[in-house]
Amino acid sequence: MENKELLREVSLKAQTWLDSNIDNDTRNSIGDMMENEPMELIESFYQSLEFGTGGLRGLMGVGTNRMNIYTVGMATQGLCNYLKSSFSELEEIKVAIAHDCRNNSRLFTETCAGIFAANGIRAYIFSDLRPTPELSYALRYFQCQSGVIITASHNPKEYNGYKVYWDDGGQIVEPHDRNIIAEVKKISSIDEIKFDGDPQLIDTIPNSFDDLYIDRVTELSLSPEAIMNQHDLKIVYTPIHGTGVKLVPMALAKYGFTRVYNVPEQDEVNGNFPTVISPNPEESAALAMALDKAGEVGADLVMATDPDSDRVGIAVRDLEGKLILLNGNQTGALLYYYLLRKWSENGKITGNQYVVKTIVTTELLADIAGKYEVEIFDVLTGFKFIADIMRREEGKKEFIIGSEESYGYLAGDFVRDKDAVMACALIAETAAWAKEEGKTLYELLLDIYMEFGIYHEELVSTYKTGKEGAELIAKMMVDFRSTPPEELAGSKVNHIYDYLDSTSLDKSTGKKTSVNLPKSNVLQYLTADNTKVSIRPSGTEPKIKFYFSVKGRLSDRSKYPEARKEMAAKIKKIKKELGID
Repeated sequence: MENKELLREVSLKAQTWLDSNIDNDTRNSIGDMMENEPMELIESFYQSLEFGTGGLRGLMGVGTNRMNIYTVGMATQGLCNYLKSSFSELEEIKVAIAHDCRNNSRLFTETCAGIFAANGIRAYIFSDLRPTPELSYALRYFQCQSGVIITASHNPKEYNGYKVYWDDGGQIVEPHDRNIIAEVKKISSIDEIKFDGDPQLIDTIPNSFDDLYIDRVTELSLSPEAIMNQHDLKIVYTPIHGTGVKLVPMALAKYGFTRVYNVPEQDEVNGNFPTVISPNPEESAALAMALDKAGEVGADLVMATDPDSDRVGIAVRDLEGKLILLNGNQTGALLYYYLLRKWSENGKITGNQYVVKTIVTTELLADIAGKYEVEIFDVLTGFKFIADIMRREEGKKEFIIGSEESYGYLAGDFVRDKDAVMACALIAETAAWAKEEGKTLYELLLDIYMEFGIYHEELVSTYKTGKEGAELIAKMMVDFRSTPPEELAGSKVNHIYDYLDSTSLDKSTGKKTSVNLPKSNVLQYLTADNTKVSIRPSGTEPKIKFYFSVKGRLSDRSKYPEARKEMAAKIKKIKKELGID
């Protein structure tokens, strides 16, 4: 489409906003873009924000393609309409709402609450910022039909987001996500949003609710004696300006850890994230200040949570005593191994338990589950699919733990989303238990590798912003589907999984079989030597992700650096073969 035609279309779209009952600041911003910034007008209005794997997420600003009170309002009004049709038999429909530390998060939360109330729906809101997992717990505790958290997770400060939960406490999945989008699309004018609700229908959740949640987290502890003996394990924790600032230290103290050090500059709740470029615990720069503090106090363990405290990154000391970062797969392996081993030792594994991982998460977790004869489910990327398995198996099987490679973990079933508060407590407990066994967390990880084999993973994210970027990402997926590789690093590709058409192709026979998972734009290549490459566009950011996993053997802890170097070289070769930077 030519720019002139596109500009004409978005101008008409922007005009519908100008013809609506919007505030003067928004009106003036649209007028300025129409007159002076045509490209910004296009980016702001060329499409409408839609729910992806993480819900509604985007840059804050004016327009249909931005996070603002009107796009949040349309999403909420659409959700209200869907809730009223889905639960028409109830005398009262209830929702819970929470928010993180981001700019405008409180404004968006109060906007949502007012809209719910205006639609006759009771809204429970927290008095201040709270972690995402506590929202899930609150939804279940108050027996709500839905919930919303205002957060953009680990995205840069310019972003905000809107995640919707259903009555089980998990994020929405099919058909609810699709149906809510349809309801939102039916709203043709901002004037259809009911903004002003009865304050009597808005209840503030008391601060004492935190204690109820932390009590449930504490019930997950499996090694209180180890913690008692190792209570003075030195831990550095940072919330990176986010919602973990109160509850993570609270959970660690309740577990019994007595030497938890903070990073004062990052305890400041601040949506501008002044001490980091990006508040993402997957990135080493986000943990820099915590690592400095750990060096200063001689800490054994460093933990950092993202702004809404559903993901955690950690650092441990290697064989030479140097602090190094672990990736999400490694931390997940430690938690799986610890929990399954303790459940086994305690006689709690009866054959009726299960664990869950996503399809792009390390296969090491499947190996560990196999040893303890615990069933493992593979699901699509996104923790909402782990919660969906929990919903399906509720009352039939017992959930132990779920994990995804992007630093998200959940144990227990009282929350239905990844939970960094719980994860921090259990990671610290795993460290205390390992120390009782005469090992560091790093040594425990290497012992796991020696038992099951090394799985070395890397992730490459390629950003392609704007309309042109979206088109380029779409073309890349078409190309990878139409011309798949025959080999990767000298090993034959023997299976291709295409989750867009829910099929698995056996390259040796040419036979296709169906995959019993929802359709998703994900492609996987599996080779004869257990190499796995996964390709998927992000559902929450303008990027395409490439996940690489290779497997090797380890006979001695001291040989790990050399083995890791060899596997990294193999992944580098695969990247070159696929034309990936």
